[in-house]
Amino acid sequence: MSPSGNPNPSPSPSPSPNTNHASSSTSGSSNTNNTNTIASNNNNMISPSPTSSTSSCCSTSAPSLPPQQQPPPETLSAKQLIAEAAMAIAEGKNEPATDLLARLSRISNSKGSSEQRLAFYMGNALRCRACPNEISAPVHELYSEEQMLAMYSLYDISPCFKFGLLAANLVMLEAITSALQEGIKVHVIDFDVGHGAQYINLLRALAERRSQIVSARAGSYELKVTVVETEVNNRGVKESVREGLIKLAERVGINLKFQGLSRRITELTRESLGCEDGEAIVVNFAFKLHRVPDESVSMENLRDELLRRVKGLNPRAVTLVEQEMNGNTAPFMTRVNESCAYYGALLDSLESTLPKENSDRARVEEGLGRKMSNSVACEGRERVERAEVFGKWRARMGMAGFELKPLSQSVAESMRAKLNSARGGNPGFTVKEENGGVGFGWMGRTLTVASAWR
Repeated sequence: MSPSGNPNPSPSPSPSPNTNHASSSTSGSSNTNNTNTIASNNNNMISPSPTSSTSSCCSTSAPSLPPQQQPPPETLSAKQLIAEAAMAIAEGKNEPATDLLARLSRISNSKGSSEQRLAFYMGNALRCRACPNEISAPVHELYSEEQMLAMYSLYDISPCFKFGLLAANLVMLEAITSALQEGIKVHVIDFDVGHGAQYINLLRALAERRSQIVSARAGSYELKVTVVETEVNNRGVKESVREGLIKLAERVGINLKFQGLSRRITELTRESLGCEDGEAIVVNFAFKLHRVPDESVSMENLRDELLRRVKGLNPRAVTLVEQEMNGNTAPFMTRVNESCAYYGALLDSLESTLPKENSDRARVEEGLGRKMSNSVACEGRERVERAEVFGKWRARMGMAGFELKPLSQSVAESMRAKLNSARGGNPGFTVKEENGGVGFGWMGRTLTVASAWR
């Protein structure tokens, strides 16, 4: 479906036709053992503050050495090597950084243990940081169809992401049901429905409550969904997704009106979004806001502007689901340590969820590798991945005028029961209340938090 009223958004730098990005080296079986090293005679390797570059990746492969010349066994862990290499890069120390990256490369393996996989992807990220003129970190690749498919697979196979979306659906379900029972029309506004999986689950859940709603409405009911394309996300709704959701709604007895609009964030009003008088507005922010730039990137501060615009719609409910990660305004070394802890836990959780031969898991991990490289290697507008912890989201939402609607204990218990049922009671996955939200984590590390606002 072609969006109407396109304001010519520009969400990311346009790809250069002759650019061969380093991120592509993270895919395929040829990278099972990452032996890429930085040439030691490159006197201009270290760049503590990388600049934009469109030059191609020219990393070299380490030659095979005879047994008597093999390096001694590594004594440091992958995380120690990552931290020391990052510090050397930050301090502009060429030779130590080269040596540490080579040592990290020798213990990395994209098909190995979770620690080896972390070493592989973080090693790639640090090379992008160290050699910005030779190895380009992913920027526009984060908007590619390949990356989107990787993230949709993540939302499907990772319990921490999947149940974060289910928690958001519970909030929307309650808001929609109560409004329809009161005889009020409902208008759901989203900013990226992807392949529609979240709304497939929502429509099915609404169908299960059909008897409650129809008895109050004395017949079928209508649900309007608007997907807004902005300058931050210029991917319109696929026609196949729109048609699939409409057909599903017809089968379960819901009159679904589904539309796509193209608007700049500063243009978002009830009128521009086609909101009718008396409609109950429900807004869904599921893993969307971390890519909207804030005041640290531009004086426009589109992140807070978007929240204020949504508050101006006077919504009945707003859902927020995000990664629990300090990756926005944090300095380089903090982001490295945070990425190690966060993605190390996430990779470990994926290892317990699917076998390493699984193609979906491979796709997801390659997508996570691109996110790591962007978060660690890039600065300014090129750093698209800008996740924040729930405490910062609470502050932003509060400044925009929102009030937190604490998710009840029953929501956490419901999610915990579903999680235990889905994964056979894997004790590594956790569900807990997080200051009014619900956090989903692995081995004590919270990975996602879902919350509700009004």
